[in-house]
Amino acid sequence: MTKVIAKLNHLHVAPRKVRLVASALKGLSVNEAEAQLLFRPQRSGKPLLQLLRSAIANAKNNYKLNTDNLFIESIRVDQGPMMKRFLPRAMGRATPIQKKTSHVLLIVEDREKAKAPRFNIAEVKKAKLPKKEKAGKVTKPKLEIEKHEQKPKEKVGFFKKIFQRKSV
Repeated sequence: MTKVIAKLNHLHVAPRKVRLVASALKGLSVNEAEAQLLFRPQRSGKPLLQLLRSAIANAKNNYKLNTDNLFIESIRVDQGPMMKRFLPRAMGRATPIQKKTSHVLLIVEDREKAKAPRFNIAEVKKAKLPKKEKAGKVTKPKLEIEKHEQKPKEKVGFFKKIFQRKSV
């Protein structure tokens, strides 16, 4: 099992926001992860997609690995250096602003056997469509309802009957 590492340093997105996207990729195959990142609306999706494609290219060119067997083993997002700025406020005060950055470490692994699929796709059975009659009317399919045995009614008192009613 060969592991390929790709790094992305000084990404100008807060680590907490990058972790939201990165946590969805862990354990996915490279093709599934790329599809996930293509349709992510978050700003950190595009840099992570570039990082993933870089890791795939490294595995393909440097290690001669088949891209169909590649899976994301781990993806780690750490905090990078923080730029500290100040915003002037009323009465001579200043509010600190922290412009955070992220360091992302992506480890791609080559596996011979894939793990069990993450999502099970249920097979849909074809329902029988109602048959058309000669006159063009559509008949509704008959529903088979199991008949439950009814218990014999117990004797109920007079006051219970009155208070069970909605209105008198």
